[in-house]
Amino acid sequence: MPIRPYLQSRVFEPETVAAMGAAFEKACRKLGLARTHDAATEIVAKVIIELAERGERDPERLYVGALMHFGSRDE
Repeated sequence: MPIRPYLQSRVFEPETVAAMGAAFEKACRKLGLARTHDAATEIVAKVIIELAERGERDPERLYVGALMHFGSRDE
């Protein structure tokens, strides 16, 4: 599931978009979210985008940050 539809007018470097996309897909799988545009997947995307806007570029840290938002851990 791509993160691009959630970016709206935000602009990021292609490498950052790729990192966010990888984190988004991994977080959605971990949280058991369907590949649909719904409220839960939108929240995951927003959390990852916020982290990227603050300067995070590492896909693993973006992923962990999204899980922490939901009170989940990657175990």
